[in-house]
Amino acid sequence: MVTERISSTANPRVKAFARLKKARERAATGLFLIEGLREVERALAAGVEVETVLACPEFLDDPLPQLAESIELVELTTAPMAKLSVRQNPAGLVAVARQFDMRLDRLVLGTNPLVLIAERVEKPGNLGAMMRTADAVGADAVVIADSATDVFNPNVVRASQGALFLVPLAAAASSACIAWARAESLQVVGGYPDALSEIWDVDLTGPTAVLVGAEDTGISAAWDGAATRIQIPMAGASDSLNASVSAAVMMYEAVRQRRRFTPSDR
Repeated sequence: MVTERISSTANPRVKAFARLKKARERAATGLFLIEGLREVERALAAGVEVETVLACPEFLDDPLPQLAESIELVELTTAPMAKLSVRQNPAGLVAVARQFDMRLDRLVLGTNPLVLIAERVEKPGNLGAMMRTADAVGADAVVIADSATDVFNPNVVRASQGALFLVPLAAAASSACIAWARAESLQVVGGYPDALSEIWDVDLTGPTAVLVGAEDTGISAAWDGAATRIQIPMAGASDSLNASVSAAVMMYEAVRQRRRFTPSDR
């Protein structure tokens, strides 16, 4: 049931929600925005604590998702919805949710895990795309090392298409991530342009963490000695791939190897 209708962009609540597009406000309130029907539905299904849903009937083509009685439903006209949106064409549905726990020690891995570790990735689009890939390959977790991008940035949520809520997620310093990977007996393989071993020459069929570094500087020295250095061969003039593409190539190579080789073949 709609509890309030808002038509003005000057409304104090609209202003407060719009400020959640800024990292400082998200950090201060512990809240973040989820835009889009698919994204909101996935957040609700994952048990994310949604406090308010804001809907604009003029922008919505589909019925609203089923909401618990504890979730406030507010109706907006087009102008205030556009103020909240980070999209060129507003989706017509925005949820205000509470940020969730991202401690490493809450992750529970499977018997032969595949994990993606993203170190100091700066671009929200790249980080969100990596989450989509992790979901697509059935990864056990995504771990963000020395985060350079707020995971709850609306553009991360958008680029992930809700995968942010589908794959177990953690964030910590690189030193803590290295200690965790060792404790979990994970082989860490990192992409380095000057590595001697090519990706398909390294066994990725066992417990593995794929490591991708920052877009401009790559993997930091913190991982020296902790990661097996591998490269994605480059036949053309380019010497590197987009960070999210590199992550996808390496993750899917691990999937390919795991489908091709049975444990007795190793």
